[in-house]
Amino acid sequence: MDLYQRQQFDMLLLTAADRLAERAVQRCGGHAEALRRLRENPDGEGVWLTDYVDALFAEFCLDDADGAAFVLRALRTRKVAVSAEGTVTDVLVRLAKAAFADLLAAKVIEALDRAERYG
Repeated sequence: MDLYQRQQFDMLLLTAADRLAERAVQRCGGHAEALRRLRENPDGEGVWLTDYVDALFAEFCLDDADGAAFVLRALRTRKVAVSAEGTVTDVLVRLAKAAFADLLAAKVIEALDRAERYG
């Protein structure tokens, strides 16, 4: 991955994490509750991580084979489990979304945990 692409991915991740953290805190009624829900069930009430990642991929035009390849190049060492049923594009997009959602959840948990500890 070229340096400019890495910068684009890092900006995407930062933007996505900021938006998700803010959204979860507002919907869950505070940092502590958002953190608890994100750790217990990222797809549960108030967080809805999968829906968020789906919308994010659509907004940033990443929900096709090229967009998925961009995300997968940035996350090439991450481990994920995804079913390989469907078209190549469908599988690539599912794989990219799963890897991105996993990283995004970890980043938001880290940010919320830091906010809880240090205010």
